[in-house]
Amino acid sequence: MVRYVYDFTEGGRHMADLLGGKGANLAEMTRLGLPVPPGFIVTTEACRAFLATGAEPEGMSREISRHLSALEATAGRLLGQPDDPLLVSVRSGARFSMPGMMETVLDIGLNDDSVLGLAKTSGSESFAWDSYRRLVQMFGSTVMGVDSSLFEQAITLLKEVRGIPDDVHLDAADLAQLVETYKGLIEYETGEHFPQSPAEQLRRAVLAVFQSWNGERARLYRRREHIPDDLGTAVTVQRMVFGNLGADSGSGVAFTRDPATGRPGLYGDYLVDAQGEDVVAGIRNTVPLTDLERLNPACYLELRAHMETLEHHYRDLCDIEFTIERGRLWMLQTRVGKRTAEAAFAIAAELADEGLISTDEALTRVSGDGLARLMFPRFDTSAVGAPLAHGIPASPGAAVGAVVFDSAEAVRRAAAGEKVVLVRQETTPDDLPGMVAAEAVLTSRGGKTSHAAVVARGMGKVCVCGAEQITVDPPERRFTVGGTTVREGEVVSVDGSAGTVYPGAAPLVASAVMRFLETGTHGERSAPLVDAVARALRRADDVRRLEVRANADTPEDAARARRFGAQGVGLCRTEHMFLGERRKLVEEMILARDDVERVRALDALLPLQRQDFIGILEAMDGLPVTIRLLDPPLHEFLPDRTELAVRVAIADARGELPEPHDVELLDAVNRMHEENPMLGLRGVRLGLVVPGLVAMQVRAVAEAVVDRVRAGGDPQAEIMVPLVDTVEELRLAREEVDAVLAEVAKATGVPVRCPVGTMIELPRAALTAGRIAEEAEFFSFGTNDLTQTVWGFSRDDVEAAFFSAYLDKGIFATSPFETIDRDGVGRLVEIAVAEGRATRPDLKIGVCGEHGGDPESVHFFHAAGLDYVSCSPFRVPVARLEAGRATLSGTADSDSR
Repeated sequence: MVRYVYDFTEGGRHMADLLGGKGANLAEMTRLGLPVPPGFIVTTEACRAFLATGAEPEGMSREISRHLSALEATAGRLLGQPDDPLLVSVRSGARFSMPGMMETVLDIGLNDDSVLGLAKTSGSESFAWDSYRRLVQMFGSTVMGVDSSLFEQAITLLKEVRGIPDDVHLDAADLAQLVETYKGLIEYETGEHFPQSPAEQLRRAVLAVFQSWNGERARLYRRREHIPDDLGTAVTVQRMVFGNLGADSGSGVAFTRDPATGRPGLYGDYLVDAQGEDVVAGIRNTVPLTDLERLNPACYLELRAHMETLEHHYRDLCDIEFTIERGRLWMLQTRVGKRTAEAAFAIAAELADEGLISTDEALTRVSGDGLARLMFPRFDTSAVGAPLAHGIPASPGAAVGAVVFDSAEAVRRAAAGEKVVLVRQETTPDDLPGMVAAEAVLTSRGGKTSHAAVVARGMGKVCVCGAEQITVDPPERRFTVGGTTVREGEVVSVDGSAGTVYPGAAPLVASAVMRFLETGTHGERSAPLVDAVARALRRADDVRRLEVRANADTPEDAARARRFGAQGVGLCRTEHMFLGERRKLVEEMILARDDVERVRALDALLPLQRQDFIGILEAMDGLPVTIRLLDPPLHEFLPDRTELAVRVAIADARGELPEPHDVELLDAVNRMHEENPMLGLRGVRLGLVVPGLVAMQVRAVAEAVVDRVRAGGDPQAEIMVPLVDTVEELRLAREEVDAVLAEVAKATGVPVRCPVGTMIELPRAALTAGRIAEEAEFFSFGTNDLTQTVWGFSRDDVEAAFFSAYLDKGIFATSPFETIDRDGVGRLVEIAVAEGRATRPDLKIGVCGEHGGDPESVHFFHAAGLDYVSCSPFRVPVARLEAGRATLSGTADSDSR
């Protein structure tokens, strides 16, 4: 029989799949003997069963009743009893942290009778009625579906009538009046009364949390963070403890290290006389956690001891929620904390130095995505004036954008291609779409543990919180600071590393990490971070099996890639060498009326190509350089067809003779016109039907090799034939390639050995890879074209046309052009690797599409058995890091088996 409910004493952190992250960690803290209010967990299995059928799974209610009875026995009180009632919280807890994305209901058990008992036992009528007010508000919006803004409007109106600035100044009579107002709203909006039965409150709250798994903001967050939709959430039911019982009570959030920088210490926020929801909501400005030492020395020391216990136990940065109830400390949650990329590298290095984790585990704690963020530029503060405002640096980076004041406007402007900065008093989970769309988030309230800070860090968004000087006025679409007004649409610059905001667009400079990667040097202030990055990359290079090459078409790109750690060039696109002034020579080749004219044009191109290859081979001396023969259709080197036709038509309309060259070009363009040129005369097909084209390019390569050998170099050129469909195409192309190589070697007396391979970028090539390997010495997957042909997508058309809709509807978790489609494109890669190596065991195999620099795709290519990945120079460090992590991940997987 399936079991749906577990007590805290029965679980542990290894049960996160079943108990959710929150529940598993509460069970773990209970097992460690920390002061955790008792409770129980309804499992993710129960949630999945409920979502599948729409009904409670059989036996779940009986299990909840049995565990509730045990909790009541421990407390010596019954849920919602009239005198001294037991109250519980009901919270979501998915396998992976989804802060604020699902529902919470506090103070379950309060009703018109028990609120009086709570007032008596607590000695505070205001506290009791405030707790009841919170329950009715949460239950009404979360469980009964009442628009939450209606409750906000009611409390705002009451404060205006009473002339009260904030919630804490409402007295017991005010709060009791609010409860009645809220209950009236519920009845009016839903046609039913707020339930007075504690058991019904609990049952409906649990089901509401289950349902929130499929809420809009939860689904959006999962898509953004690539969390599977079928996991479901657990529900934690826990005895309430209260931080809003006076000056000797309070709530806080603590980090064992700074989540923004990684520095060791005590970081976090604390609010006296407040519930935990008040801290993370950012509706009241907190005090630094260090102030707790003055406010409550005993609890401060106890909290520090528990934080040290947890960090050593989890061997990582821990994010902790706690409450002090009349001088007694309670631990309400812990989890491995979200952190910025800077903090991730710093913490991993420091924990390794402290001996808590190994150097290999330190490498698994960082990511290529994080390294890419650290390579982003920063503001040049020496070139700007005084900041417009200061706040708390909650998530680092530099972002420039137009100010917007609500989520919908952020989404609208971002969809139109505008960069925006979302400005709010504080954010709520409903602001998630706007936060995803924005370059940065700026709030006037809240701290490092507010909703805005936590979510922004998780997404890698720039964020400054608690900029108290700013007065945000959403109805007027503006904010003011001092004597300055910034209106919607005006541009500001947000520095999430320094916590500053500047008017206008501040200039950018290279980050310290980028400067180090390019030059090997760094400033003294950035030394700890740069050292941590350097250590991670060194370890990745030590353990990785995959080589990392770069896509480079110029000597400058090749030299930069080598500085970034590239082990060769995996793709040199020769067509890029035909642009600019050289385009005229390509035109001459295309327009040639006979072989003599064609040869003359090719002969003019030859020395130019040779010199390009010499420069790239010199920059990559001793390392492989894979040179792809001309790939795109020739018409791409001619003027635009419509533009030519218009010029000729205008001349005709004026009764003038059009330019003969225009007529000649238009005739050539019309001759070459194809409905779908990406599937037409290009690649190997072009080389087979245009005499001399392949020979010219191969001769340029061979003569460049000879030049470098004579200069004392070690050129390692490889020749790649693109768009091969059949082994016969490659055989014919290779015959011409080998003949030219032999001819140059004979003429110069210098041996020219250039391996010849092909790009696998068509489904047929992948499916017949065993045959193609008879002629190919290496394969390189062109995953951009392979993705287009497998999916039937024209990338330039479909991304703008419907990809956003596909992502919104969950058809894609991410664009298949960004991350490899493992089930389709990936399956063809695996088939081609297996069949190619069955024919030629020593077949060298790589990938040269931009997937080669995508972190998740690198892990796939490692598992698929490729020898190298190739990507743009700036993604080389990312690929190096992920190739090392992929090796360690594969080792861990095999060890677990």
